[in-house]
Amino acid sequence: MNSRPKIKDIAERAGVSPATVSRALSGSGLVAEPTLSRIRETARAMNYRPNVSARNLRTQRSMSVLMVVRDISNPFYLEVMKGVEEAASDAGYSVLMGNTQNNPRRETEYFDMLRDGHADGMILMTGKLPPRLESEGSALSQLPLVVALETIEGYGLPHVQIDNRGASREAVEHLIGLGHRRIAHLTGPLPELMATLRRDGWREAMQAAGLDIPAAYEQRGDYLLRTGQELTAKLWELPEPPTAIFCANDEMAFGAIHELRRRGLDVPADVSVVGFDDIYLSQALFPPLTTVSQPRAEIGRKAMSLLLDVIGEADLPPDPVVMPTILKIRGTTGPVREN
Repeated sequence: MNSRPKIKDIAERAGVSPATVSRALSGSGLVAEPTLSRIRETARAMNYRPNVSARNLRTQRSMSVLMVVRDISNPFYLEVMKGVEEAASDAGYSVLMGNTQNNPRRETEYFDMLRDGHADGMILMTGKLPPRLESEGSALSQLPLVVALETIEGYGLPHVQIDNRGASREAVEHLIGLGHRRIAHLTGPLPELMATLRRDGWREAMQAAGLDIPAAYEQRGDYLLRTGQELTAKLWELPEPPTAIFCANDEMAFGAIHELRRRGLDVPADVSVVGFDDIYLSQALFPPLTTVSQPRAEIGRKAMSLLLDVIGEADLPPDPVVMPTILKIRGTTGPVREN
């Protein structure tokens, strides 16, 4: 096909009406599977590109969505964004990434962009709302907004999540199974719910095994690599340092391993380390990092699909969408060294 394919060309090849194609590619939520997938696959195969200017005038939509994260330097978010962009592209949307850097002013600016119509929806991955919006209650629940991986309670917002508590518990049980009894935890930014759930999973596994949890073994972090290094240094100021460390994310695990090696300790012969997220650098580390793996691209696709349903005012599932995790046992965990 030499000319740019049109809606009617896709309709003819997919065996549906042009109106059905239009609804499918606009994310209206009115086209059911498997027709929806067939239309999107046909559009991709024909290299269809929507006439965004014409559509914007007709629908009063920007045909863009925001994906708002706390720290764009974390490669985890880029891997999620791949899935978001794939699903967005199928529906004719572009994706803008917002980097808040945990700054309330910047968080508010992105919500203002959404309210002012510069974006048709938002995938929020910061785990919190700007302080100015927290009092808005039901008005906030009317925004085209999906919360991904983090949890924001009390507003009726749709969520894509994992079982943070259960995944953390499994990771710590792995360490206990290797004979470790002194297991520390580098937390995320408490009291945010995701960080709290991962901390609770560590506590539950320790308590179920009848193990003590010294207060100093819970070190409060913020998901940053340098923090992992700093908190690990604090652990080695204790009279009895741990033999294993469970970190709330991979970046802090990298920092922990860096500090351990700086002190001449071997990972895992002297100390075992477990992370959370399974970013691609986890396998580049030597030895590769034992970590909780999340289906990052699939999470992005699911979040964008849910956002398209929100934009199209389709019926939403009453409960959060929960994605599976897998504990990837690699080279940074091993049996406890007998003294």
